[in-house]
Amino acid sequence: MIHPQINRDQALAGLEAFLPKAGSRYARERNEDRGPGAHDAVSQLSPFLRHRLLTEQEVASAALGAHGRGAEKFIQEVFWRTYFKGHLEHKPSLWAHYRTSLEADLQRYGVDEMAQATLQAALQGETGIEPFDVWLTELKETGYLHNHARMWFASIWIFTLRLPWTIGADLFMQYLLDGDPASNTLSWRWVAGLHTRGKHYLARAENIARYTGNRFGPVGGLNETADPIEEAPLPQATGPADQTLRVTDEPCAALEPDTDGLLLHEEDLHPESFADPLTSLPAAMLPFVDGRASRPCTLTVAAHVASALEDTAQRCSATLLPGNGAETVQFWAQQQGYRRVLTPYAPIGPVQTRLLEVQGALAEVDIELIAVRRYYDAACWPHCKRGFFALKKKIPKLMDAFAAP
Repeated sequence: MIHPQINRDQALAGLEAFLPKAGSRYARERNEDRGPGAHDAVSQLSPFLRHRLLTEQEVASAALGAHGRGAEKFIQEVFWRTYFKGHLEHKPSLWAHYRTSLEADLQRYGVDEMAQATLQAALQGETGIEPFDVWLTELKETGYLHNHARMWFASIWIFTLRLPWTIGADLFMQYLLDGDPASNTLSWRWVAGLHTRGKHYLARAENIARYTGNRFGPVGGLNETADPIEEAPLPQATGPADQTLRVTDEPCAALEPDTDGLLLHEEDLHPESFADPLTSLPAAMLPFVDGRASRPCTLTVAAHVASALEDTAQRCSATLLPGNGAETVQFWAQQQGYRRVLTPYAPIGPVQTRLLEVQGALAEVDIELIAVRRYYDAACWPHCKRGFFALKKKIPKLMDAFAAP
């Protein structure tokens, strides 16, 4: 089980412990789900990467340094996280469509008694499909699932239980310690056959038995012949969004600690790896921003994020704000006499939504909010418009660029 209290030192220790296994062993054993407490073939670094207590760049670089090309599979997995974030940046309507569809599906299942019975059995782990029910218990008790188990779980949810993928994705966001708007939403869409049209992922009894060491074999009752889910094409954006963050990809010059402040948040908790001038600014920490799911996330997830925020606040001598509302940030910035507030760029999701509110509140008192995007994201995201392959083939050159002085 991953302890909900996390910090940067714990993240670095986890990376160091995993590095010897990041080469050929990872490539050979990464698909094996050995059960709670035995996920030693994978890194389990995702809760740290989720909030950038560890950055993708430092994890991939450490694996490359330890194993060279032998770490190719692991490095590709790191870049999958990057791909999902970048893809959602190019297609923000997918997030908006998911949230709207989730609301509609929840309303529909609230009035259909037969459908609700199936949903409640799934939510309580009482489907009679042993691996599914066991994975649900593991999810609720630990806040973690092996990636292969997540795929099987989502497939059974969608194709065997015939439940809306949106509600399954919402369940994960309530319980996962590493719950991420982009990775979670697009992974569920991929399993359903919506991310790459016509290509879905079907959970098969033989595959489950093979990669769980026969813990769940044979598994009966799975729909192994289902067709992909279909949906109408999403409407294309016809113009600029009503409101967007003001973003810069350049190191900020001429910063003045007396008139510029730094606002930190849960999407990027390693400000030390930004340009030095940025981290020299006096900082404040935005408390945990929920809203990732239809219901509040679990107390375990909330405590997990809160501990990461507190650790970062201590490392950076940041003031932990008493609330995460736009008015709170406005009051802080005015009290400090700032003319600009800089913040790490937050990808699409609840934190970006909150920062848009902050941007509006600060503009009311003539203070700019500037989101600073990391070089890593600016270099990778242009290759994330379509499928993963476009980014995958760029990985060697990108890694060389990141290593350049």
